[in-house]
Parts: sequence; structure tokens; C-alpha cells
Amino acid sequence: MRQPQTQDRQAALTILSYRWCLTAISGLVLTGTLSNVQADMVYEAMETEQVTFSLERVAKGLSSPWAVAFLPDGRFLVSERRGQLTLVDQDGSQQALDGLPTVSHQGQGGLLDITLHPAFGEGEHDWIYFTWSKPDGNNSRSALSRVKWQGDSLGEVEHLFEQDRASSPGRHYGSRLAWLADGTLLMSIGDRGVTPARAQASDDHAGSTLRLTDTGGVPDDNPFVDDDSTRDEIYSMGNRNIQGMTVLSNGEPWASEHGPRTGDELNHIEAGSNYGWPEVSLGNDYRTNEPIGVESMPGMVDPVYRFEGRFAPSGLTEVTSNTFGDWQGQLLAGGLASETLLRLQLENGRVVDEEVILDGQIGRIRDVRQGPNDAIYLLTDGDQGSLYRLKVVN
Repeated sequence: MRQPQTQDRQAALTILSYRWCLTAISGLVLTGTLSNVQADMVYEAMETEQVTFSLERVAKGLSSPWAVAFLPDGRFLVSERRGQLTLVDQDGSQQALDGLPTVSHQGQGGLLDITLHPAFGEGEHDWIYFTWSKPDGNNSRSALSRVKWQGDSLGEVEHLFEQDRASSPGRHYGSRLAWLADGTLLMSIGDRGVTPARAQASDDHAGSTLRLTDTGGVPDDNPFVDDDSTRDEIYSMGNRNIQGMTVLSNGEPWASEHGPRTGDELNHIEAGSNYGWPEVSLGNDYRTNEPIGVESMPGMVDPVYRFEGRFAPSGLTEVTSNTFGDWQGQLLAGGLASETLLRLQLENGRVVDEEVILDGQIGRIRDVRQGPNDAIYLLTDGDQGSLYRLKVVN
């Protein structure tokens, strides 16, 4: 097992990518060729260090898709950033669903993450939760709402939460959702891009993760409920812009986070912790390329892992299906600018192995999800985004 050191990770990933390409050329990795864009099957078999998988396109022509959720009947719900929630059948056919509020879709805003209530399918709790950038005059706020599922349509929308102050629209909404084992919901909110110091302001929701009840309230045991100087909803602070979040089988929440230039992070999110932004950072200023803050500071949590280069993380999942063999229990992280799918193996809270799984084959990866049918699903970003299914080849 490879265990690249921090300073050598870029070299390790470069070597992996190079080995991948050489093997593909020789026919050992890629046993099928890239299909015509109209075909469902993209790759019949791709061999990695631990798993051989196929990759097929389930749906295409999605407009800036952001997240996918899985209905119990095998269909998919896909959020599209301009405010459209789309119902997708297994054959790729699509139906636009009416009833969601008007979103602010300037820049990075819009209709963002979606997740189903943990008891979805029982009737009473058939709620679809969604984050969105709520217009507020010339500004916008990160907001959480839910809508009742009615078979093939949407019921009435319930607004559950919105951040405490509106900001200039367009940047760093965060907006990933993840359910904890106790039925509470984590929600990330970015620093909103204009004033990074907001992530260190305890009376400001920006630059944090929140923990909410399923009705948008504050759990009694949130870490700052007895601290009058801190917003009750805050679960962690100092988070620049989390766009990948998952809760592991052992109950631990993990997040992939956009840092500044070359400073993207993987963090284990713990109650009451401060992750440093912008006082602590591993990245550089976009204009000057000079370091931002310091690399470590007492009282602030260092990242578990630094993504190499300009990875631009979005989408994070734990592989939970035993069909994936050695991948089970490992993380898959998507990358936007890097167009990369990365496998990360955790042991005792550390990344001990990493592998590039996809490197530019399908474009910007926006979302990564473990599906209910022994498959991993990927969403690609852009005006013509697609939903892909990754399955093990025996």
C-alpha cells in the first residue's frame, strides 16, 4: 500500500495518472473504448488498483445540475442550479417538477443540494429537503426548505431556515446537506466570498456548518446553545466553502472544502471545532499567489488532507456497498476544475492511500453519491451536464 507523504502527494498523483494512461494505451485498463456520445455505455471496463468498473450515462442534457437523490422506486431527483428540480427515469427520460421558489442563480447561486428525509417512503416523512440561494433585494441568503413528495409531483413548500444576514450574490454558498445518525441535519454555509473574516465571527452563520432538527429548529445539545455570543445553529466554524459532505457508517461527518488557490481540504467535522479560515490556510491569494494566513494555529483544527493543485472539491461519499470489495469504507471525492474522481482510504482519521479513478474522462464532477443499488452515481457540471452510474465489473 502506498502512503505518499504530504510534500510528495502531487508527485504520487502525477505518477498514478501517468501509469493510468500507459496502461490504458496498452489495453490493460480500458477494455472498451469511449462510446459514441449517444450511447449509454461510456466504458465497459476500467481497471483500478482495487476494482474494475463500468461507467454508463443514465441521463444527459441537464442544465448545471448540482445534486442527485434516489427515490425508493428507482427514479432520481436532480437539482439544476437555475431552480429546476427534475425527475429522471432509469431510461434517462426527464420531467420538470413545478412548485419550488424562485432562486437567485447569479454566479454560484441557485437551487443547490437535495436530500430525502431518513424515513422517506413511510408517507408521513416523504419530504425532499433542498438548499437554495434566496433572493433578498439585490442580495441573497443561503436557505433550507422542504417540500412534500406526492408521487409524481411536489406539494407545498415549507421554509425551515435562512442565514442571519443577506450578502452580495454569487459566491461561496456552501450548501451541502448530510443527515447524522440521530436524525439531525448538517448544512454547510460558505463565507460568501466578500469578507472571509466572517468565518471567524461567531454571531454570523457564514463560513460554518450548522446542525438543525428535521423541522429547522436548534437541537438542545448543539455545541454553542449556552454561549450567548455564538449563533445556536452553528456546529463548526472557520469553514471557507464546503461543497462535499458525507456521514460515514461509524457516524463521523467528513467534508471536502474549497480553500483558496491550491488550499483545498478534507476535514473531519467535529462539534464546536474551528477549522481556521481565513486565519489558518494552506492556500495562496489568487492575485498575488502569496500565502493566506498561517498553516497552523493553536485552538484551530488542521485539515486531515490537502488536495493537490487546484482540485476544486465538490461531492463526497463513502462507499458502503460490499459489492465494491476493497473500496468499501473508503471515500470518493469529486473535483470540478481538476475533472477528477479521487479515492481516499482512511485509517485512524488519516488518509493512508489515494488513487485517481477518473481524470478528465467525463468533465467537471459536481456530485458523488453511493446509490441504493450497488452503484456510485456522478453528476457532471455545465450547461449540458450528465448523470453517470459506476458499477463493479465481475
